[in-house]
Amino acid sequence: MSAAVARSGRFYTAARRHPWVLGKVADWKIPLGPYTPAQIAVALGGGFALFKSIALWSWMGPVPVVAWVLAIWAVRRPKVRGRTPLQAALGWMLLAWQPAGGRLGGRAARDRAARPFLGGFTVEGAPAPTRVRSPSRTTPGAAGRPASPRRTVAAASVCLPVGPASQVQQLLALAGQSGGAR
Repeated sequence: MSAAVARSGRFYTAARRHPWVLGKVADWKIPLGPYTPAQIAVALGGGFALFKSIALWSWMGPVPVVAWVLAIWAVRRPKVRGRTPLQAALGWMLLAWQPAGGRLGGRAARDRAARPFLGGFTVEGAPAPTRVRSPSRTTPGAAGRPASPRRTVAAASVCLPVGPASQVQQLLALAGQSGGAR
């Protein structure tokens, strides 16, 4: 042989080959079966409802019984978005059961309870500013007579605080008093 033949193998689980059904054992199966869990649920629930309400539908003859058998047949392989009816119903039930805010760490996520914000602040009075004015000067007029006194210079009448307000201003004041080198 000049070339080796490649072998391939496939494995299938029993669940993929045979869907979950009731009523099949080896080669034997229930007549008209096997039945899915949805069919069994419809058969039991519908049979109980028909038995309890026989006085209401007995005048219709076999019509309700035929409708019940057709309902059992109709749910043999139904799919709701790719899932069986029982799984879909369970999913909807679990969705309705979930808390509105979702879950965090397995617990219902809730907003924290409202608490009053207790805090305060103090407003301290600022030191009163002092005004520094420059002396008024007179200038001789054109004819040699004194002119009216001028107003103080606006820049000279700026209000200065009594002491330095911030720590940087305090450091600058200390440097100015000690004649710090520039």
